[in-house]
Amino acid sequence: MLQIKLIQPEMTYSIRHKVLRPHQSIESSIYTSDHEEGSFHVGAFLDDKLITVVSFCLEKHPDFPEEIQYRLRAMATLEDYRMLGAGRLAVRFAEEIIIDKGAYLLWCKGRTSVQKYYENLGFKAFGEAFDYPPIGSHIIMYKRLI
Repeated sequence: MLQIKLIQPEMTYSIRHKVLRPHQSIESSIYTSDHEEGSFHVGAFLDDKLITVVSFCLEKHPDFPEEIQYRLRAMATLEDYRMLGAGRLAVRFAEEIIIDKGAYLLWCKGRTSVQKYYENLGFKAFGEAFDYPPIGSHIIMYKRLI
């Protein structure tokens, strides 16, 4: 059974590295925002094994008017555990926390290869795709929470 809970940022690094940045150093999977005030991290566990990580930080995108915004960063699920709904459940868990903190906009720089996934979570594309070196093509996605 899947269990969703808050985790420490250090728990995200190995999955981020393995899934999102396997051809880079582990240091590329550690973000300055991980320990900033307001940041939090969510993990999905299956039988006590961490299979999904996703991080959230207070960050205002200049094109959105909301005063308080959260950015979703580094969402990753281990390959053998995809299609279980762990990512969806982790994001929904985080959305409740974000609303409780008084923020109603969630955005991310999503890889274009998973744009449909974010759309299925209720996100909408904003603007045009852009290159995000050295990772590749990304697009801004956003979701109004209320």
